[in-house]
Amino acid sequence: MGGLYFLLPTLLIVFVSFLIVKAATIALMMTGLEGRKAQFQALSAFTGTGFTTKEAESIVNHDKRRKITSWLMILGNAGVVTVIVTATSSLVSSKGLQLPINIVLLLIGLYVIYKVATLNGFVRRWESFIENKLIKTGNYEEGPTEDLLHLLEGHVLVRVIVKNNSSLAGATLKDSHLTEQGLIVLGIEREGRWMGIPKGTEVIHEHDRLVVYGSPEILTVLLRQEAPSTAKA
Repeated sequence: MGGLYFLLPTLLIVFVSFLIVKAATIALMMTGLEGRKAQFQALSAFTGTGFTTKEAESIVNHDKRRKITSWLMILGNAGVVTVIVTATSSLVSSKGLQLPINIVLLLIGLYVIYKVATLNGFVRRWESFIENKLIKTGNYEEGPTEDLLHLLEGHVLVRVIVKNNSSLAGATLKDSHLTEQGLIVLGIEREGRWMGIPKGTEVIHEHDRLVVYGSPEILTVLLRQEAPSTAKA
């Protein structure tokens, strides 16, 4: 029965790790990171598996995200090491029939944790708890980018590629009259560089990628005039 004393801490650490990753996911989402990316980044940082250079830049160059992932790495290293040590100790200390029994108990425990982790009611309550706590700190937005820009309520955010023969090429943002049409250019991607909140005097170049926010009706007209290879930002 000695091995059981190691199994219980192992299962507890696995469950707490799930709660930590979920909490970090909510925290990253409240910095404006999209839900799936936030979950992937939190899990990657906690397990130490890493992520691509472009995604790493979105974390490293953001103070709050950098702090969140730093804590995840510290907690993840401690948690993973503890799980390995306790699980190994449990199996090594098992004798006779206790070994297969401990393995079965470990698998059953992991299955129970999985079922609890996938219960929508439990997950929502935990997410709401973390979100409310973070909002009270005053250091986070009250929702991800989709909510802040009301993308689910009719407005859209798209990337428009300026063609060679586009009427936008060579014009300044002010002369393009996009603002008068109800469209806002949040930034310009040009030759691998990002220009956030460009001024009205900024000249639009051929092959520029404009990140535009506005109503779908007006953007549809704009997209028809530009390259067909536009993608949702």
